[in-house]
Amino acid sequence: MNKHRVTVLAVDGVLPMDLGIPTQIFNARPNTPYELTVCGDTEESVTTSAGFTLGLAAGLEALAEADTIIVPGFEDFRRPPHPRVRAALKLAGRAGIRIASICTGAFALAAAGLLDGRTVTTHWATADDLEALYPQLRVDRNVLYIDNDTILTSAGVTAGIDLCLYLVRKDLGAAVANDIARDIVAAPHRDGGQAQYITRSLPAPQATTLADTRKWALRGLEEDLTIPELAGHAGVSARTLTRLWRQETGVSPHQWLVTARVNRARELLETTDLQVEQIATRCGLGSGANMRARFREAVGVTPTAYRRAFQHQAA
Repeated sequence: MNKHRVTVLAVDGVLPMDLGIPTQIFNARPNTPYELTVCGDTEESVTTSAGFTLGLAAGLEALAEADTIIVPGFEDFRRPPHPRVRAALKLAGRAGIRIASICTGAFALAAAGLLDGRTVTTHWATADDLEALYPQLRVDRNVLYIDNDTILTSAGVTAGIDLCLYLVRKDLGAAVANDIARDIVAAPHRDGGQAQYITRSLPAPQATTLADTRKWALRGLEEDLTIPELAGHAGVSARTLTRLWRQETGVSPHQWLVTARVNRARELLETTDLQVEQIATRCGLGSGANMRARFREAVGVTPTAYRRAFQHQAA
């Protein structure tokens, strides 16, 4: 097999877990052509976000010689990397070298102008920052990774595993990628996107006029709560309830109830062995079919896939 040079760029404040992912997956193996190098702004060392220093094998010149460049996340992501780093990344991008980011590593690519005009992704908690700092790009908050041909971006931490295994599948096929996944005890492919990992909080109320009614609704989610019933509890007309509810929460009563019911369904999927139909009844989502549709729309995966991924957390 022809040699394939993978260079990991460790900028100052690099996140150790993000750095470990590509170094583990692209480490030398008998059935892969990968030759791994970790480089930085200098050839000496870089300080990680955990405070320890990491010795480097090469400086920025290694980027120009790479076939694939991977940029792990770094702590002070709102501050652009050193101009030398940005210039080296820009040159590599112009040369058509494949460049991928893990988590907040996308901020380094954006600072180098490599993400202009593209739809990209990053950790959901930093997506707003990325769009605010670099308005020329658009962030997809739902996916685990995005392939823009020679520019690839991934979400937080373990999505970096998904992206790196995806790169191996592209280069060498599914069998090799599956072997590596088994070796590092990771899933070869994960269902869904980032939405399943985001806790969907109910909108914070801006006033307390309907606070008691909202608490009452949360205690009775299994009931068929209608606008007239909510209005009757609040002692106002249906029209007034709808207006006040939106003023106080920013969403309609219907939207608020759906979010509350999906949150309850997530909790029951994680902590019980109830069937989907039983959970649907307890959450007020009606039938199992309706719950599956609502759940997938809100969370991005089926209830069964969500339970498979998260139920162990209750153990």
